Amino acid sequence: MAKMGSRKHLKRYKAPKSWPIHPKEDTWTVKPAPGSHAIEDSLPLLVIIRDILGLADNSREAKRIINTGNVLIDGRAVKDYKFPVGFMDILTIPKTEENYRILLDTKGRLTLHPISAEDATYKLAKVVNKSTIKGGKTQLNLHDGRNVLVDEDVYAGQDVVCIGVPEQEIKENFKFEDGVVVLVTGGKHTGELGKIKEVIVDESSKPNTAIIEKANGDSFLTLKEYAFVIGKDEPAIDLLEVNQ
Repeated sequence: MAKMGSRKHLKRYKAPKSWPIHPKEDTWTVKPAPGSHAIEDSLPLLVIIRDILGLADNSREAKRIINTGNVLIDGRAVKDYKFPVGFMDILTIPKTEENYRILLDTKGRLTLHPISAEDATYKLAKVVNKSTIKGGKTQLNLHDGRNVLVDEDVYAGQDVVCIGVPEQEIKENFKFEDGVVVLVTGGKHTGELGKIKEVIVDESSKPNTAIIEKANGDSFLTLKEYAFVIGKDEPAIDLLEVNQ
């Protein structure tokens, strides 16, 4: 039988490569709770507060900050220190008026990017699935675990919606199509920016791919599922310097 600690904690050297923490600073770190993002795609809230932002010297202080509702994720107070914070999530600390969007750098590490209070009122979320529910409405299943009901079924898989937070109102839909701006979220081109030049549909069981053209004219091939739309002609959000 596994020890209780192994279920609640994670050895630092076993932490996902996407976590920007030093594996030798301590033996253990926090294991994120199951939720909106997979473990390799998210950071536990406590790790962000203590290790990345340095707002606490230890776990106890970090938990106190979190438990008092002083941290917002997508506009709502989160009091679970193990809450998984992932790609495109908005983190706000009202007392210090700090706002961050979670992005990926070119090494695949989840990174907190400072943004304005205005930019913290919306986020981008990819449509990963959709279904028709009772009453004929369409339910969109988004990459961050949320479900959004829409009256018109004008959305397709891999489209990206811009939604207001916390109210979840869809402000805009970015279609997955040739010419749109994408940020690559996986593979050796993680964190790179470009426009979809062509989508290649494989007739076999192999995954579909996309040719991405960078601003300097260079092109590269990546899996279609790695291409995350972030705007039509220009990025709709502020990005890391390494993404541009």
